[in-house]
Amino acid sequence: MAEAYIFDAVRTPRGRGKSDGTLHQIQPVRLLSTVLNALRERNNLDTSLVDDCIMGCVAPVGEQGADIARTAIIDSGFNQETAGVQINRFCSSGLEAINMGSAYVMSGQSRMIVAGGVESMSRIPMGSDGGALFTNPEIISKHKIVPQGISADLIATKYGYSREAADKFAAESVRRAYYAQQNGHFKKSIVPVKDNLGMVVLEQDETIRPETTVESLSQLKASFEMMGQMGGLDALALQNYPEVERINHIHHAGNSSQIVDGAAAVLIGSKEAGEQAGLKPRAKVHSFTIIGSEPTIMLTGPAPSTRKLLKKNGMSISDIDLFEVNEAFAVVPMLYMDELGVDYAKVNPNGGAIALGHPLGATGAMLLGTVLDELERQDKEFGLVTLCIGGGMGISTIIQRL
Repeated sequence: MAEAYIFDAVRTPRGRGKSDGTLHQIQPVRLLSTVLNALRERNNLDTSLVDDCIMGCVAPVGEQGADIARTAIIDSGFNQETAGVQINRFCSSGLEAINMGSAYVMSGQSRMIVAGGVESMSRIPMGSDGGALFTNPEIISKHKIVPQGISADLIATKYGYSREAADKFAAESVRRAYYAQQNGHFKKSIVPVKDNLGMVVLEQDETIRPETTVESLSQLKASFEMMGQMGGLDALALQNYPEVERINHIHHAGNSSQIVDGAAAVLIGSKEAGEQAGLKPRAKVHSFTIIGSEPTIMLTGPAPSTRKLLKKNGMSISDIDLFEVNEAFAVVPMLYMDELGVDYAKVNPNGGAIALGHPLGATGAMLLGTVLDELERQDKEFGLVTLCIGGGMGISTIIQRL
């Protein structure tokens, strides 16, 4: 089987996913065109070598519908023979796109792929695409499906994570992200977003709140308590977890991932395609896997998917030098580290989605670019990216720096 090499990885800054966010004025296809153009220009890329563009998008409706990947290929001036497809595996879509693209290359069916994702959460609100999993009363009742925030609070209750512990984790995420931004750790991959006149709109993440402390977080109201208690959703979840007497609601806006806009793209190809394009690979996609997990608690998939991947490769957790674990909610990486015995120093060293934001369809690709940059900065070899996924799933991907 052929190797799938990573030649480059780029992303936009993350913009606040609200009407007052800087990227709200930019259509999602322009966010995607921005990263496609950056890949072409940074690498002097002959785009006729790129067979396909695979892009994650969790709400593929409205401006994000009609196969936004192909639309962005046309808009960015790639060779017209480069195809495009959008995919949706919820929060892991950006990483799933990379895994799919890598599989195409590994199998020899494609020479070169651009993969990543986009989400403009300020323009296309989360949940705009609907879906039976979250809107069909029969499915919700039968399978005890609750909002992810309640699932996160159920994890905190079941596994004994306190509000203070989650707030400490969140404050540290912000501290790390601010330090990384101030010291240029994101500069290698981040590309500015410009308006139609060519003026720079945003050139760095606008989501980091350096004033955040454990004390300031302690003043925030739990986000899901009223929903869970008044809406009967706590009771619904507890039908599957009778050992839990009541759900302790600990998550709020400060220790959960931020709603943001952004896009990311990774250039993947075979050795021969890279040589033809005159590109030197930075890393290779070592291996990847996906797994299903219990759908009520929903967010526990990262650890079992990592175990599955390590077992498949005959590796142990100590073989991985750096981890990017998506901070959908504080308890997700906290549980991951406890279950697998991972040192926090190796996990999200530049902060995570609590500090930076989670542009749903793009996040997985952003995390892969972040861990690649950090492997190079620290002169390490193996990085692992993992995300929890709606509906109860987990995804893990290992890359090997060259």
